[in-house]
Amino acid sequence: MVSGAGARAKFLSPEWTQLSASQRSSVKSQYNAAGISLIVSLFGATDAPTSSGADPVATANTMAAFVKQFNLDGVDVDYEDFDAINAGDGRAEQWLISFTKQLRNQLPQGSFILTHAPVAPWFSPNKFGGGAYLTVNKQVGSLIDWYNVQVCTHNLTPTQSTEGTNEYTTCNGLLTTSSNVWPQSALFQIANSGVPLSKLVIGKPATAGDASNGFMPTSTLAQCAQQAKSMGWNAGIMVWQFPNAAANWIRDVRSLAFPE
Repeated sequence: MVSGAGARAKFLSPEWTQLSASQRSSVKSQYNAAGISLIVSLFGATDAPTSSGADPVATANTMAAFVKQFNLDGVDVDYEDFDAINAGDGRAEQWLISFTKQLRNQLPQGSFILTHAPVAPWFSPNKFGGGAYLTVNKQVGSLIDWYNVQVCTHNLTPTQSTEGTNEYTTCNGLLTTSSNVWPQSALFQIANSGVPLSKLVIGKPATAGDASNGFMPTSTLAQCAQQAKSMGWNAGIMVWQFPNAAANWIRDVRSLAFPE
């Protein structure tokens, strides 16, 4: 779920495809009437499209066709091919660039939402040979509506994850000063690297069990969001995953920065 000043979106479960067209239309109209868009999350932790040799253009065409067939508002690209990024040869970045361009060709800006959900360390300068998401943003950032930044180090290599166990778990580490393990990857540091602050949504696990690290209590995260907003940020907050990320979590986290 993404909630903030600019946009609200709900990621769909596979059960959406099992509803009839009329049922989907009814549900979608209710969400849209409440100002909430319905989008589908692509890939995730168990999918490695670059490493597996998937064609980015053909894959984008397939995903776009799914969005149109099931009357969705867009997609979130949850690319987690860590081996490809870590290879440092630029193949992962080029795959993402080609994929994003073709997705946007099929899902025009203004008519469909197109977001990405990179982990925060992928914005750390000079840590990845291909530039990771700094390269992606430079090449196709204008085509991406916002980034649902997973502000944690989960699913990085075991050594990388261990090194960053306590990364992004304080307001200072989350917002202004990341550690030397993943330098320049706190929220405002990412913005200083050229990514628009308005596109940086803070993503956090709902519970400690929803990620290997990066968890923050709702009271702390609410304070951090309030602090960030006072500094000029208002992009919103993303959380994974349901059922832990339910109404109470959303209410508590948005209570100070985005009260209902």
